[in-house]
Amino acid sequence: MRIVFMGTPDFAVPTLHSLVLGGHQVVAVYTQPDKPAGRGRGLVPPSVKRKALQLGLTVQQPASLRRSEEAQRLADLHPDIIVAAAFGQLLPQNILDIPPFGCLNVHPSLLPRHRGPSPVAAAILAGDEVTGVSIMLLDKGMDTGPLLAQEQVAILSQDTTGSLTARLAQVGARLLMQTLPLWLEGKIAPQPQDSEKTTYSKPIAKESGLIDWRLPAVELWRRVRAFQPWPGCYTTWRGKVLKVIEAVPLPGVGEAGKVIAIKGSQSVTVGVQTGEGILGLLRVQLEGKQVMAAEDFVRGQRDFVGALLPC
Repeated sequence: MRIVFMGTPDFAVPTLHSLVLGGHQVVAVYTQPDKPAGRGRGLVPPSVKRKALQLGLTVQQPASLRRSEEAQRLADLHPDIIVAAAFGQLLPQNILDIPPFGCLNVHPSLLPRHRGPSPVAAAILAGDEVTGVSIMLLDKGMDTGPLLAQEQVAILSQDTTGSLTARLAQVGARLLMQTLPLWLEGKIAPQPQDSEKTTYSKPIAKESGLIDWRLPAVELWRRVRAFQPWPGCYTTWRGKVLKVIEAVPLPGVGEAGKVIAIKGSQSVTVGVQTGEGILGLLRVQLEGKQVMAAEDFVRGQRDFVGALLPC
């Protein structure tokens, strides 16, 4: 089998690695172009590109697959199947039609729930107790193709988007390797998604992390986890960005945004009153400083307790 792999972020790396370790012939790896990052704005390659080069694979980074010359270049590879995982582009129909065994996609949610660009964060934001991985046959829609396999994964109370994505990546790689031979042998009948159960995840912008203390503490707690590691949940303190790295929801009432001392708890010593309940702060990061325990932060910022943070 000649396989073309398409993927970009960390989530896709275990699937690519598993294909190679499994002895499959990966004839090319498609990923997104290098992007500027960091203070120097130097070009940084995607995680999949770095892994592919380590494995000695050919890498292609077209900005778009909609140009006819890109479709022809891919067709010239004569792939039997395309395997995708968080590639970052919708594949046009002329690309989908190239491999005789179609295009399989590893998606980190239990489709049709949380279609779209940020399914892991969406599951945490929604308060879901479980999420999972879906292996689907791609069509021209956004995560609308029929399903070949699914596996559930529990969402832990301490899970962030980062930690949950890492677990789902491993599950996805394993599930793909279980599903691929069955699909190639014609032993799986694709099952259409139940459109009545569809939900969509939204793109996450940097501004999504700005904390509105008028929201309930439980919702803010979910946001802290969902927006970790990016863009992070943050407020401002003395003109600087103060990120909330880890928090916990607590009962209580009071003026939204007011910082209070927490009594009688070994793990939480400071919190912020919200529209409903208190968001107990566990770890924070002041702009220009390292991440630290909230208790240590308060020791260095003695007038923090009693302050009113902007809503």
